[in-house]
Amino acid sequence: MTDDKRNVGSPDRDRINLGEDYEVQYWSKELRVTPERLRSVVEAVGPSVKAVREHLGA
Repeated sequence: MTDDKRNVGSPDRDRINLGEDYEVQYWSKELRVTPERLRSVVEAVGPSVKAVREHLGA
């Protein structure tokens, strides 16, 4: 499922979509992790930015 770029409300900003390369690149840089590490963490805790940050201790 592709990301609807017209839908930029809170639910879209609160989740990491691993299906979109630009989101993986953005969040990897933002969280200072490799794309592989980001994918691993999202698989472990889900796509919530808050949960990923907590898991990473960020």
